[in-house]
Amino acid sequence: VLLSFKSASNLTNLTNMAGLVAAMQKLSVGEAADLAASVKADGPIKSGLADKVLELAKLCEEKEEKKAIAALNALEALTAVPSAEPYLVSCLSSVLIAASNNKPDVRAAASTCSMAFAKNVSPMAMKGLLPAIFANLPVEKKWTTREAALNMITEFNTVAPKQLGAALPEIVPEVTACMWDTKKQVKTAATKAMTAACEVIGNRDIEHMTGKIVTAITKPKEVPEIMHELAGVTFVQSVESPALAMTVPLLLRGLKEKNTATKRQSAVIINNMSKLVDNPVDSAPFLPLLLPALTSNASSISDPEAREITERAVAQLTRLQGLCDKAVTTRGDTSAIEKLLKDELPTKEISAALGVAIAHAAVVGTTMMDVGYMEDSQWAKLVASIFEPFFDAKAAIEKVRVEAEKMLVIPEEDDDDDDAEELCNCTFTLAYGTKILLHNTKMKLKRGKNYGLLGGNDSGKTTLMRSIANGQVEGFPDASEVRTVFVESDIQGEQSHLSCVDYILYDPKIKAMGCTPDQVREVLGQVGFGPDKKAKPEHATSTLSGGWRMKLALARAMLQRADILLLDEPTNHLDVINVAWVKNYLNSLTNVTCIMVSHDSGLLNDCCSYILQIDNLKLNMFKGNLDDFVKVVPEARAYFSFKASKLKFKFPQPGNIEGVKSKGKALMKISKCTFTYPINRKENGGNGIPTLYDISIQVSLSSRVACVGENGAGKSTMIKLLVGEIEPEIGDVWKHPNARVAYVAQHAFHHIEQHLQKTPNEYIRWRYANNGEDKESLVKVTMVFTDDEIKKQKTPHEITFVDEESGKISKIKKLVSELVGGRKQNKSKQYEYEVKYVGSSQDNGEYLDAKTLDKMGWSKAMKAVDLKLAQQAGLLQRPLSTKNVEQHLHDCGLEAEFATHYRMSALSGGQKVKVVLAAAMWNQPHILILDEPTNYLDRESLGALAGAIETFDGGVVIISHNNEFCSQLCPETWVMDAGHLETKGDAEWMLKQDTKIEQQQQITEMVDAAGNVVKIEGEKKKLSKKEEKQLIKRIKAKIKAGEPLEESEEDFAIEKDLI
Repeated sequence: VLLSFKSASNLTNLTNMAGLVAAMQKLSVGEAADLAASVKADGPIKSGLADKVLELAKLCEEKEEKKAIAALNALEALTAVPSAEPYLVSCLSSVLIAASNNKPDVRAAASTCSMAFAKNVSPMAMKGLLPAIFANLPVEKKWTTREAALNMITEFNTVAPKQLGAALPEIVPEVTACMWDTKKQVKTAATKAMTAACEVIGNRDIEHMTGKIVTAITKPKEVPEIMHELAGVTFVQSVESPALAMTVPLLLRGLKEKNTATKRQSAVIINNMSKLVDNPVDSAPFLPLLLPALTSNASSISDPEAREITERAVAQLTRLQGLCDKAVTTRGDTSAIEKLLKDELPTKEISAALGVAIAHAAVVGTTMMDVGYMEDSQWAKLVASIFEPFFDAKAAIEKVRVEAEKMLVIPEEDDDDDDAEELCNCTFTLAYGTKILLHNTKMKLKRGKNYGLLGGNDSGKTTLMRSIANGQVEGFPDASEVRTVFVESDIQGEQSHLSCVDYILYDPKIKAMGCTPDQVREVLGQVGFGPDKKAKPEHATSTLSGGWRMKLALARAMLQRADILLLDEPTNHLDVINVAWVKNYLNSLTNVTCIMVSHDSGLLNDCCSYILQIDNLKLNMFKGNLDDFVKVVPEARAYFSFKASKLKFKFPQPGNIEGVKSKGKALMKISKCTFTYPINRKENGGNGIPTLYDISIQVSLSSRVACVGENGAGKSTMIKLLVGEIEPEIGDVWKHPNARVAYVAQHAFHHIEQHLQKTPNEYIRWRYANNGEDKESLVKVTMVFTDDEIKKQKTPHEITFVDEESGKISKIKKLVSELVGGRKQNKSKQYEYEVKYVGSSQDNGEYLDAKTLDKMGWSKAMKAVDLKLAQQAGLLQRPLSTKNVEQHLHDCGLEAEFATHYRMSALSGGQKVKVVLAAAMWNQPHILILDEPTNYLDRESLGALAGAIETFDGGVVIISHNNEFCSQLCPETWVMDAGHLETKGDAEWMLKQDTKIEQQQQITEMVDAAGNVVKIEGEKKKLSKKEEKQLIKRIKAKIKAGEPLEESEEDFAIEKDLI
């Protein structure tokens, strides 16, 4: 007689374990609901289910069809009873085995039962089912069992998506193996399971790629194309273990492809994704797979660029590995939670049933840790409830939860200054345009502390400070709570006419504070301004040197009484005396917090109590000054050591100069020049004191000169005189007509401030578009005709003409209307320039010598022709194509991404300096003049710049306060002191070299902008008179004998009228 569960008396009998076993043995198909109801009413302990559930599991594998179906139906019903869940987990494997029963009805019941397990399981307990599922996926198992197991994984997408995502590192390898199965049903089920798993990765950056990632697993030929698409993804969101679990199999396949391009793309993706891994523990399961494959590629790939990309990815993963080793965590460790439960539960006597409950609670607890469910109410509901059949465990579970929370936290370094007021403690993400600079990073600032902000060029240092000042950093205190001031020395063009006092009063924040002119003058006096000082409060800001501009910016900040000072290169342009003043000032601010970006290692050592480093999209804080920081992070030595720089710049070498055979021959000269700015001249009401007194210098191809002196001494003024931006009152300035000069001014950005909407590539091509002529060189004051020169040009001048046929000499008064642009050397090796006379109908072919044109007031026009021809000679080496300009910018340290695809308005200060430098170097100058080149460049870039200068074959003049930079490069020093020049060092060193200039290898072809190869005639060798006579004799003999002439002989014969 089959046991009926419909009466209360029968329900009572279930408390007897033997009765339960007997009941299970006689269970009928239609009584499953009654069994579930009884367990729900009495609980798994009282009903005996907890101790005897394995008997029910055995029935599932019974050969007798009715018994197996009844048991499967009973288990299906019990899955809807939450209290039974811990004890049913052990039955799942039997259910999946039953799915391969040879009886169709049993198979159907098993399939329905397994899906009931998947649908009714508590999401947090889903992970507890995985061991049984994985155990039934191997190829040795029957295909119907494997199909049922895979269908359960697909169902988890609906009932427990977040938990499925957290378990993907374990699931993906198991399912991937099934996707290659020969059995169509298994392969289909595996593909569905993998697709369902992909849908829960929770990463918006790659969720549109999930279908293609699944395709790549079964279709290896698709891998290169999918890798190409994935390489184009901009990763913004934090990368967690689900996203890694889905992409790592594809990346591994990409790393093992034969195609180098695919290997490279895999390395790029790995590098980009790993930078956005917030918790290193997420990457732990995958590092043993990726690192060996990447390391192998780094040593075997032949392409240098692809190998370098791979090496970067190796370094990035090695960094993550180090963080994983430090981040010792027991997150997701069921054994740790199980031990805590046993320690905290109110009983030490653990029965078999209680042991099952503890193991199940450990799985639920670790899953909650994985998905971030750490609220006390959540643990009370989902974990403590498991122990309700035994005792009240809420207090014990709360203790376990608190300990579990500690397991998730990576301990931070203790801060000794606990008594200092905390101004800021926030977590934020920072982007500039489409580029992520900082991702989900922390920043903590304390009052009265000085923080040095370090990072490579383009890492986002200035952007971070500007964002803080503008209130754009999420979580940063409001301006009403913390007053923040950004100190920068750049003066906007529309404000340059204002006096120093008016410039400060023009600031909106100063206006809002109601500051008076007297208050402004008082503060300006504190930083060194005064009526009888070098810098005067009433003078225009445009007259200030770089050092005084920084002092002006500091004075403006002092007036605002800031809580936080943000200083961008505060010692730029400053001499030693003023750098010491800045250090003393910063150290005296005991109640003000300073964040400073600086490449001055002395400042960072003497003033900083903390170092903030931007690295891999994170802001890392280190206690101590720069030296302390380098002890902890030795690779950061590149920030302040030139020799540690791995970055390389390469400047184009200058071409030959006609008539110059010695590297020591002067190409530029200033001879006994005196100069006074117009504002200081007596006729304009000034004091009449010159800025420069009786200056004489010269520069050659061998020059390596450092120009030093305190702020306002006249260094930049002397250089402006040398390059022709200003004219001397007394003395002469000369430049070789064929010499090309590159000049990067102190306030370098003025070169590009009118072109910020262009990309760097577009700017250089615009600047040199007119046959290599530099548009920037046409706006110099010294190229504008004076009234006296215009008067001479309008006065007829007597010109002597010699008739070539008759030898008759005639003198005619003529006016020159313009210089056409041609130039040639006469027999005396003096230049003659092509001119057009007033009233002449002849447009070209008439030449006048330089001395005559000078008397007629055309000296500046001759210089313009010389400059144009010299610049055009520089263009011959490289056509002005997008590709060539991009490569040139890369040689000057600007990556192609920023060179061709970013507008200059989106570039950092360091990147803009590289643009200005590259633009100046495009036409292969013979002389390079750098005014404060160390401003805005980080140490790595400075090291690269120093290396490029060392290998540059032209002359170099550097104005800088960076003694380390100058001493490395320059054996000769020009010391400026109040307008007087003194030379030090070995000024004649260049003359002691082998001064003969080697003939450069002639270029025989070049590639134009359209990619066409153009043959170039090399410069013809100058023949001696003896050689010329021999050649004429040989050509005449060939002509007489009727022999064909070579092309060069034919050209010579035509030139000499031999044919």
